[in-house]
Amino acid sequence: MARARSLSEFQTSFPDERSCAAFLFERRWPQGFVCPACGGGRAALLKSRAHTYECLDCGRQTSITAGTAMHRSKLPLTVWFWAAHLMATHSNGMSAVQLEAQLGITYKTAWLLAQKLRRSMIDPQREPLEGVVEVDQAEIPFRADNSFFDPVKSGKILIAGAEVIDRGTNQAKPRRKRAKYLDTRSGRIRLAAIPDNSAASIEAFVRANVKTGTTLLTDGHRSYPGLTDYRHDPRTVGKMAGHIVLPWIHRVFALMKRWGLGTYHGLRRKHIDTYLNEFVFRYNRRFYRHVSFETLLGLASHHRPTSYWDIVGRDNPRKGVPTVRRQPRRRKTATGMRADGSRPEKLEPRPVLDLTRQP
Repeated sequence: MARARSLSEFQTSFPDERSCAAFLFERRWPQGFVCPACGGGRAALLKSRAHTYECLDCGRQTSITAGTAMHRSKLPLTVWFWAAHLMATHSNGMSAVQLEAQLGITYKTAWLLAQKLRRSMIDPQREPLEGVVEVDQAEIPFRADNSFFDPVKSGKILIAGAEVIDRGTNQAKPRRKRAKYLDTRSGRIRLAAIPDNSAASIEAFVRANVKTGTTLLTDGHRSYPGLTDYRHDPRTVGKMAGHIVLPWIHRVFALMKRWGLGTYHGLRRKHIDTYLNEFVFRYNRRFYRHVSFETLLGLASHHRPTSYWDIVGRDNPRKGVPTVRRQPRRRKTATGMRADGSRPEKLEPRPVLDLTRQP
């Protein structure tokens, strides 16, 4: 099993901005620079703009951080790399307060940095769960304000969870003997907040995260028989504890509750799905954290970068307001000064006089 970089190895690999930029360039263009506009391969590194290349064919300028979690960020690349490394390798995650202390930045910057990294964790094109899946619901306490957090007196958030139970021999499905599945182990998981315990909410969660035709192990809730295109294997709980009949998903719920209370001292309702996705991301990669670093930076994601206004859920007050300029702004390029938005001028060939012809 490959392991993640240690702190000393990470510091040796990425000591400065140049090494971080070289790493991003290699991951983005393994075969060399490719212009996203014209597909050309000739480019020049600009000295006036950090980590920006200009295509020598069409004049398009492209930053190595464009389209990643670092899109339009003013923070140094070393700060982003350290934050991604800490959040990817730390088993319990990193809160904004911890990032503030570790990286020497303000709390607001650390909070926005952590939120952007969390939103890079989940790929919208990920494959659904299949095989034999345990499905159940649980309640977790949530924090309503900044006062002292008491889990007993706080409100509750309803969480739906699904987990694949695998075999240690890497077979497709666990071996079943009467009503039990033998030689099982914990597999991939999915978590999401649901508004209530109704059939519509549970069915929506199952269809969004579990592949059709999968065997569902449930507690016999009346909402599951409506999923006619799934194989339903109910387990009647009664007075028995839920973790007896559905051990793996309830182990996930226990770890999630302890993680939320220990690392964040209570989760909030507003960004609950983002924090649940962070827990899912770390749990599904608990055996190979070495692949988490590049995913956190957004190098392997298939969704657009998230801005501050997307995170807080408000409209950008400056969006849509045109900037009034008396004269076109001029910028320094590899081929000289040029007005912003203009393309390199193409000189038309002059006609050549034929002096050999007689009048």
